Amino acid sequence: MTILLLVRHGRTTANASGILAGRLPGVCLDETGIEQAREAGRRLAGLSVVAEVSSPMERCLQTADEIRRVREVATAADVIVDEALAEVDYGSWSGRPLKELAEEELWRTVQSHPSAATFPEGESMVAMAQRAVAAIRSRQDRIADEAGPEAIWMAVSHGDIIKAILADALGLHLDHFQRLVVNPASVSVVRYTSARPYVLATNTSSGALADLLPKVAPTSDDAVVGGGAGPGK
Repeated sequence: MTILLLVRHGRTTANASGILAGRLPGVCLDETGIEQAREAGRRLAGLSVVAEVSSPMERCLQTADEIRRVREVATAADVIVDEALAEVDYGSWSGRPLKELAEEELWRTVQSHPSAATFPEGESMVAMAQRAVAAIRSRQDRIADEAGPEAIWMAVSHGDIIKAILADALGLHLDHFQRLVVNPASVSVVRYTSARPYVLATNTSSGALADLLPKVAPTSDDAVVGGGAGPGK
């Protein structure tokens, strides 16, 4: 019913120093992250994006702003801020070095059984996935009603949030979402239909995104037996 471009924010100062930023304020893109965001914007060339949604975290709003600057569209004030796409509330884990966190028992739960993980003074991974997936599903329904079933829209969020959304689209239990990789400023693509979501791409960091999308609107929501001929011309 819509085509969603899931963009992770570019690299931050916390990413570069191995710190779990969480929801701490003042975590911004570093120079590499800014260029990554601009490259993501260049990859959107030729696409008409009807809505741009972002986590409220500074690093996501910065990423959305850099993408829009490259595309020469309106100001970042036009980005829709969605609190449900905010970073995981890691509670007292926020601001701590990843090397230190890896020594804790909860780290092993997050790796192997994330559906059982709740961060101290924070939220559970299940609650995170539920809010993020519900927000995406609800918004894609509204966008489809307003802009048509093949409308393209973009959501800028965080690694674990995007992995949870992709896991839902792939029909994976949350305990398998750590099998997915979502790098800074990568773009993943999901086409939602009345039948099922179709994951068109994950964790891409180069190439024109228009090349991944159908050139002509599909006439059916059915999967093509045998794989089909690709996006076509």
